[in-house]
Amino acid sequence: MIITHDLTKNYGAMMAVDRLSFRADPGEILGFLGPNGAGKSTTVKILAGMIKPTSGQAIVAGHDVVLAPLEVKKRIGFVPESGALYETLTADEYLEFVGCLHHLDAARRATRVDELLDLFQLTDVRGKRLQEFSKGMRQKVAIAAALLHTPEVLFLDEPLDGLDANTAMLVKELLKRLAAQGRTILFCSHVLEVVERICTRIVIIDHGRQIAEGTAREIMTRTGTPSLELAFHRLTGGAEAGVVTAEFLAALEKA
Repeated sequence: MIITHDLTKNYGAMMAVDRLSFRADPGEILGFLGPNGAGKSTTVKILAGMIKPTSGQAIVAGHDVVLAPLEVKKRIGFVPESGALYETLTADEYLEFVGCLHHLDAARRATRVDELLDLFQLTDVRGKRLQEFSKGMRQKVAIAAALLHTPEVLFLDEPLDGLDANTAMLVKELLKRLAAQGRTILFCSHVLEVVERICTRIVIIDHGRQIAEGTAREIMTRTGTPSLELAFHRLTGGAEAGVVTAEFLAALEKA
């Protein structure tokens, strides 16, 4: 459902994505990880047809993202990291608008909007403008919009950001069930405990390049670490947290 081959994106001299090749199959929740600035969001935007790659190829749901971007967009749901919404609209109006963009007929559109508002416990506030919503409530609307047209592929960039514990649990269970139906999910998150629990396989990138791929257990075994968090730290060359915090506190004491 997702295939990239030597996918590359540069901005002048800056290489954001560097010859990236990976795949995600039907029924898979693929964790897509990397430190800040590694190229994750750029890759997702290319796969979603928002920006064009400099070179290489990406196929999503059987269609080339450059040659057939509208065919790709028909088949995907996307929750961007920014969670950008038209905040002057109500929740009801926004989901209605998204349903129209996907050419859902009026009856199906109304049913799906009702179902999703009920699922995320937003029915009582469906008539309020999104600018009045909390961050977590806006994130619920963004996820609902991504699911509205029952997409084949989901791109989720920090989807749990701002959600309360109960809603986060609901979303994680929902993703597992969607994958069980054969849908493909690309899941980007810095919360590695969640990635370790729900993702069937993981790709880690740094400086735009793939540096690891496999199940969480396989990556932990290869790095000789007891957790995905420590494996990620070792692979991406992060500074030792204990050393950095000790130096910081020592500097404060001298001030």
